Amino acid sequence: MSTPHPAPASAYEPGAIEAAAHAHWTARDAHRVVEDTSRPKFYACSMLPYPSGKLHMGHVRNYTINDMMARYLRMKGYNVLMPMGWDAFGLPAENAAIDKKVAPAQWTRDNIADMKSQMQPLGLAFDWSREVATCDPGYYKWNQWFFLKLLEKGIAYKKTQVVNWDPVDQTVLANEQVIDGRGWRSGAPVERREIPGYYLAITQYADELLANVADPASPGFLHGWPERVRLMQEHWIGKSAGVRFAFPHEIRDADGTLVGDGLMHVFTTRADTIMGVTFCAVAPEHPLATHAAASDPDLAAFIETCKAGGTTEAELATKDKEGRPTGLFVKHPLSGAPVPVWVGNYVLMGYGDGAVMGVPAHDERDFAFAKKYGIDILQVVHVDGEHFSYDHWQDWYADKQRGVTINSGNLSGLSYPVAVDAVAAALAAQGLGDKKTTWRLRDWGISRQRYWGTPIPIIHCTGSGPGSDNPGCGDVPVPEQDLPVLLPEDLIPDGSGNPLNKSAAFLNVACPKCGAPAKRETDTMDTFVDSSWYYMRYCCPDSDAAMVDSRNDYWMPMDQYIGGIEHAVLHLLYARFWTKAMRDCGLVKFDEPFTKLFTQGMLLNESYYREDASGKKRWFYPSEVEVQFDDKGHPVGAIAREDGQPVQLGGIEKMSKSKNNVVEPRDIIAKFGADTARLFTMFAGPPDQSAAWSDSGAEGSFRYLRRLWAFATKQREAVQAAGTDFADASRAAIDLRRDVHLLLRQVSHDYDRLQYNTVVSGAMKLLNALESAALADTAADRAALREGLGILLRALYPAAPHIAHALWQDLATPRPTATCSTRPGRRSTNRRWCRTRSSWCCRSTASCAVR
Repeated sequence: MSTPHPAPASAYEPGAIEAAAHAHWTARDAHRVVEDTSRPKFYACSMLPYPSGKLHMGHVRNYTINDMMARYLRMKGYNVLMPMGWDAFGLPAENAAIDKKVAPAQWTRDNIADMKSQMQPLGLAFDWSREVATCDPGYYKWNQWFFLKLLEKGIAYKKTQVVNWDPVDQTVLANEQVIDGRGWRSGAPVERREIPGYYLAITQYADELLANVADPASPGFLHGWPERVRLMQEHWIGKSAGVRFAFPHEIRDADGTLVGDGLMHVFTTRADTIMGVTFCAVAPEHPLATHAAASDPDLAAFIETCKAGGTTEAELATKDKEGRPTGLFVKHPLSGAPVPVWVGNYVLMGYGDGAVMGVPAHDERDFAFAKKYGIDILQVVHVDGEHFSYDHWQDWYADKQRGVTINSGNLSGLSYPVAVDAVAAALAAQGLGDKKTTWRLRDWGISRQRYWGTPIPIIHCTGSGPGSDNPGCGDVPVPEQDLPVLLPEDLIPDGSGNPLNKSAAFLNVACPKCGAPAKRETDTMDTFVDSSWYYMRYCCPDSDAAMVDSRNDYWMPMDQYIGGIEHAVLHLLYARFWTKAMRDCGLVKFDEPFTKLFTQGMLLNESYYREDASGKKRWFYPSEVEVQFDDKGHPVGAIAREDGQPVQLGGIEKMSKSKNNVVEPRDIIAKFGADTARLFTMFAGPPDQSAAWSDSGAEGSFRYLRRLWAFATKQREAVQAAGTDFADASRAAIDLRRDVHLLLRQVSHDYDRLQYNTVVSGAMKLLNALESAALADTAADRAALREGLGILLRALYPAAPHIAHALWQDLATPRPTATCSTRPGRRSTNRRWCRTRSSWCCRSTASCAVR
């Protein structure tokens, strides 16, 4: 196409281009949003980060997914909320404070400022006016206020229970925070301890929590969640139908009192095998275990060993099953036969009643335990065509679908469901048991013996001291008018326990009931409390009079939540529970917080290490290593640049500061610009799948943007002079328009299904089509060029907003965006998304064979 020769195009300079775009957006407060009932709303939010101090390219990928969604929907006319905040309490701040001898508050706020300064050059369209930090008193005041409301309703309560104790972090861990028997933060082996603490009765909501992930017919079923996450929550909630019953006994304490009222309760889903019970196993903390250990030093030592392990099913599932006989016997509830009681390291006191029946013939774990310790094995279920062997386990032994009871007296010859009903009836007739539904889910222990968290608003009053006639008021809630209970921010942990216990200014207080000297509760709340409702606070961050206000009704429930699969049974389950509790307290009108959930894949990178004689690994940055390749380009080895000695290839792994394989956005932005950083993380692979970082891939994205800049500036005069009349367009222009609209249709579809990698590839194809079109120097062909370039810039804008913004300005046409809200007295200048018609996507002529 022949065009007038414009002035020489300036080079693509991302630093200057991006700075100008930021200045433009900042001057117009472009990313601020308010409620607007005249437009459809869309709330899209990424899980808030912990302010560790450094961003890596994995963060860039996560937040660019959110930003592309928000910018695209704004172009389609939606009023979009995309906020950002900080999950600012927690153990890492305390650990850093110990190492650096600085107050966690200072460390945290410095990191927030640093991370925010790293986010802003990326051009992420966050509404920073709604920024929330969970360590701010204006936020955690409402944690405390809502805790007191839950206490009034009986949803929050105090009890003593065997818990997971992290000996390094010196705090209680929820079951979900124990990974393979170790603390999720410290990595230390978890111990069992009996500690008083506060719990939230999440089990009261078990049926509703389960229905909305397991039953598609449920009105609140989460259709917009990945099936994998729903299944993970369904398994974690763990509904089981079975029979709870008791083994009676005559075991008495030294004073003659029956231990446990003479009943040892168990729960089973296999009541049909009750006549095959040949032993029972109890948890190390069970009253019968304690009773037996009092006179058996060997058993007592074994119990102490068991208590050094974790308290989760997952942790115990990986351990060898060990036990010790107690020398005690209980009675079989139906036959009256004596049944030996063992202590088993695989039995949890916090699950059910802390005791299980042992049926070696029909439970694989019990079979292995019985073989190990020489316990009797009695077959009570038979499957036609199968032969039972006492020598080795066979899967059919546990088959309840095909099995029929044998060796069970008057219960013989029954199928599984009939046998369960008969056993339940027989037990009920004796007052020893009945059918029951149980749950794997346990109430949420929120007490943490740490400093940097929300103080639990309780005061402990014991009266006025010795000789006083004041017996004390016990545990007294802090009056609402005295909230928040402020966390002192000048304390510096030293690793010797909770510094709140040593702070007289915090600890000593008058009882709000009687005025006597009293002590504050020094436990703080689990940080998952903070993250259970922050997304609602984004809706009304300046609300001083209420936890949430009417603006929350406008924005919630959230339309799209974005975060990692690792939060499936932690944050996501707690947030669902918290929402339902807020609903029942009259604070919100919805049942589920997140309509749709998107779990993004991780960004991976090569890792390299060298291991010393002690097994300790030193991890190298990729820039510190020279990789050696075979003739096919496959890596076969690597050496350290510093000494030329070999290092090990660690493989492609999640970006991690501990393994020095993090790519910092600052470095990529300095070299290529923010648009390149954004574009490559989207192009690297489908957003819901993990993708590998590639320096050459980033360079390729930069070259594409440089090509686009060169093409657009070269065609500046032609585009500026173009109209909108396509009459008399050349064949090349007609074909270009068809190709552009076909690509637009595909890109629109890909935006709607969050396939942003193919959105980027579509934008690349659009540029190819424009560059290769042999257009004539006519008004109609210039109109086709203008339209095609406009569509390309719209398609690219959510992924690379700076260059799209700059080119719209340079081409003297309306920009893709200036503001993202329509506020009273201010006109929105959002660029609209493009529309296409089927007729524009069809060939105007066709070839056919003629005979």
